[in-house]
Parts: sequence; C-alpha cells; structure tokens
Amino acid sequence: MRYCINCCIHLLPNDLHRQCFRCRGPDHNNQKCPVCRGENKIPLYADSKQMKWLAVLEVRTDHCESWNGLFCLRKGKLCSLMFGLIIMTLVMVSYILTGAKHGLLLIPSPFHYGAFASNPSLMDNESLSDMKDHYQPSKMNISYVKDYPSIKLIIDTITSKIEFITRQRPDLEELRKQEPHMFSVIPNKFLPNSKNPCWYEEYQGNTTTDPYATNSYALYSKRFRIIFDYLRKVFWNHLYHYKDKHYRLRCLPHFYIIGQPKCGTTDLYDRLRLHPDVRFSAIKEPHWWTRKRFGIIRLRDGFHDRYPVEDYLDLFDLAAHQIQSVLQSDAGKERGKRNNIIIGEASASTMWDNNAWIFFYDNSTEGEPPFLIQDFIHAFQPNAKLIIMLRDPVERLYSDYLYFASANKSAEDFHEKVAESLQLFEGCVLDYSLRACVYNNTLNNAMPVRLQVGLYVVYLLDWLTVFNKDQILVLRLEDHASNMKYTMHMVFQFLDLGPLSEKQEALITKSPASNTRRPEDRSLGPMLPTTKAILRDFYRPFNTKLAQVLFDDAFLWKRT
Repeated sequence: MRYCINCCIHLLPNDLHRQCFRCRGPDHNNQKCPVCRGENKIPLYADSKQMKWLAVLEVRTDHCESWNGLFCLRKGKLCSLMFGLIIMTLVMVSYILTGAKHGLLLIPSPFHYGAFASNPSLMDNESLSDMKDHYQPSKMNISYVKDYPSIKLIIDTITSKIEFITRQRPDLEELRKQEPHMFSVIPNKFLPNSKNPCWYEEYQGNTTTDPYATNSYALYSKRFRIIFDYLRKVFWNHLYHYKDKHYRLRCLPHFYIIGQPKCGTTDLYDRLRLHPDVRFSAIKEPHWWTRKRFGIIRLRDGFHDRYPVEDYLDLFDLAAHQIQSVLQSDAGKERGKRNNIIIGEASASTMWDNNAWIFFYDNSTEGEPPFLIQDFIHAFQPNAKLIIMLRDPVERLYSDYLYFASANKSAEDFHEKVAESLQLFEGCVLDYSLRACVYNNTLNNAMPVRLQVGLYVVYLLDWLTVFNKDQILVLRLEDHASNMKYTMHMVFQFLDLGPLSEKQEALITKSPASNTRRPEDRSLGPMLPTTKAILRDFYRPFNTKLAQVLFDDAFLWKRT
C-alpha cells in the first residue's frame, strides 16, 4: 500500500488519488509538480509517530497497517512456533546427554560399562509385606539377557577373591585413646539391681536449668522437640536427692536391634514396644554409634558438630525415670514387678555402617578399619544382647532400591544400577581385602545400589569376634512374616521377658505389619529375571558361609 505524502491518505494499488486537490488539480502536471518530483519534503506521519525519513515512501504491508492484521498475526505465531521448537530441541538434546550419563532417562539405555552414577547416603528403614510379591515376565528384558555372560565374569572374579579372615581385636587401651570423653562419662560398673546398665550421675543444675538446652537431637530435629519439652517438665521430679546433692539416673540399652535395613526391623520394633516390660529410646533410630557421634547426618552433606555421648543418653531418660521410680520404691512387690523393665535401641545401621572410620582413625591396616562399632559397645556393655533380622539379600536390595531411589524407578533402571555396582565392587576386591571393600566409604557411596548391606556374614563374623554367639539372635523376615507368633516368642525368650496374657499377646502378634511397601512402588512390579539370576550368583557364596556359621540351611534362601 502507498501513502500520499501530502494528506497521508492510504492509496490502494493503481489508485490515482484524484480526490486530493492538493495532489491533483485541473492543471496538474506530474513532471512539473515539485511535490510529485519530491522537491518539497514533507514529514510523513505513520501511526501518529513522525518518521525519521522524508520523501515519497512506499510501504508494503500486504493488506495490513500493523502487526494487528491477520497475516501479521499468523507470521507472529509462526515465529513463536519456530522459536519454541528450537528451545524444545535444545532441551531434549541436553536431557538425553545428561540423562544417559547419570542414569536418569525415562527409557533406559542398553547396558554399557560407562560412567557410574553416585548413590546418596540415606537413613535406613525396613519393609515387611513385599515378601508376598511374585515375579512376572517383563516386556523389556530381552536385551538385558545378553548382559548375563559379561556380568557373570565379573561375579566369578569377585567370588575368586572372597576370603573370610578373622580380624584382630583392638585392646581396651587403644579404644580409650580414641574416645577419651566417652570413657570418662560411662563408668565400668553399673547398678546391681537393674537389668539395664544404669548408674547415678551428679546433676549440677538447679530448677531453672534446662538439662536439654544443648542436646543436638532436640536442636536439629523438630520431630523430637515435643518429647524433650515433656522431659523438661518432669525432669526435676525424677532426680534422686541425697545430702543436698542431686543425682540423675543414666542408662544404656539392655539390647540392640542392629540390622538390617529393609529386613523388617521396624515391624519388630513396633511389636516389641507393645510389651509391658520393654522401653525403647525416645527416637526409634538414633544412629548414634554409627553416625551422629561422628557428626554425620548424611555423608553427602558433610560433617556437622559431633553429638556427645550425653545427647545419646538423654534419649533413654523416659525409661530411666520409670526405673528410678522402682529404685526409690519401698514396696517390694512393686519393685520386683517394675525391676523387669529392659531398654532397647533399634538403629538398623548399627550392624553394618562403619563408613566414618576413615575420617577419624588413622592407623588402618591395608584399608581395613582399625576399630568397629562393636568394639566400643562391647567395651562398655560386654553383656549386651543383639537382635538381627535378615531376609533374602536379593529381595532386600530391590526393596532398598524402591524405597530410596528418588526418580525414574524401574526394573530396567535397577538392572543397570546392579551391573554398575558389581563393576565397582570387582575393581575394589582386585586390589583390597573383602573387609576393606565392605567398609570402604568411597566405594559404598559410589555404588548406585547398596550391594554391601546384603553381605550379612561379613558383618556377623566381625560381631562374633567380640560377642559370644549366645548373645546374638538372628531371625529371618520370611519366618517372621509366615509365623509371627513363633518369632516373637523366640525374641521374648531371648530377652528373658516374662509370660504375657492372651490379650497382650494378641495385641503384639496380630497388629498390622509396619512399614510395608508403598503402592506406587508395588506398581513397578518385580525385578527382571536376569537381574535376579545375577544377584543370586553374587550372594550365593556369602549365603553359603552364613548358613554354615548359623548351622541353618534356611539362610541359603533356596526356596525363592
């Protein structure tokens, strides 16, 4: 479209614009007209704005004056669409490249010996009802069957390097040098009239003093503040007053549920705490022996302030208050009844997690930790009782993966993570001992799935170097799930707990299972049959040794 530079009227194509008398009069001559020849330069206004150029201007807009026209709108949409497609392409390329590297693709890539994904260290929880899952054929397992021969070679290499060598126990003086504060707080003798390792400690504060002001569990966890608020209110009433001094009863647990994660320890804990003579720590899993005393919340988050032993002992104040009431009671009958109270603790990391040693203990031998958790527990509590709940390590690993994996969970993704973890474990055992690899913090954090947690016999043998066999009760989750009453009776007998009424026993044994598999995880289905076969081969020599140590072939897990 053209514009008249005199009157700014739109001119259609081939329009002579004769209605404009300034442009065309009766005697108008195009050659002589200075306006038509462009000698008189009149400013052109378009859209109410003065343009920067002067002259005869021809503007081609194809039937629209501005971007508000139909074709201009289409042109804008087309540009936006093209721009969006470019951005989408860039995002998809970035997603594919980074997803393939870190194992985050929605469609898993074929198995390869590529970069290894890292595995976050997390807290431990357990499951019970996933024992009832059944295997079903997978639609995407054809390519993964091809992985079996190459992965079998890795497993054969690992098996050839397995040696169960008895570790050398450190002596008591070495332990004292490593933890002088702990040894200064916990005495070597306890009250004779209590089943639990308890003792009196002089309290220096007064009625206005907050005994839990510096407790790290109370400071760093909102969940436990209500518990500590209650303890503050009743604290002064439970002190023992003698000759103008105040004494506080301190206690350690009589027994520990030490493992393993995803093996039903939460369910066992929930049932045991229903027993009238059993008390647990204020927190189900303090993780003090394995993590908090080193200042570890999660290893990937680095180190925090170390939790002193006093913070750990505070967790047993609720139980200590009840024991204190018994000790001060004059009624012999009541005292005999209440004196049966025993204290427990149920951190599922206690059996296996010694990852922090490398940051605190220097005198290692060929990569093996010089001190383990059980060395310190035994130094203070040589008569402690230990309960271990185990399950088929193949099923335990898959349950562990489903519980802790954050995104893109699938049987195919699990298969790739198993393969990557096996490669890493093979690389370690080629250079170091089995024990060094099992307790290797760098390796354990690098493996995408926690293979090492299922090497039960390695940990059990190390616990048997310091505790007698009759102090350790080893249970199977499969037996607990099929005959809960029988396993609970075994636990009651092991802990020397008195008989229960039928109503009390029914409450304990007939309660619903705790910490079962989540519905969204159940919908993912079972692991691939190929993955199951690979893990069966990997865990077989360890299960064989475990069955030999416990004189029980049930720990071979052949049925599944």
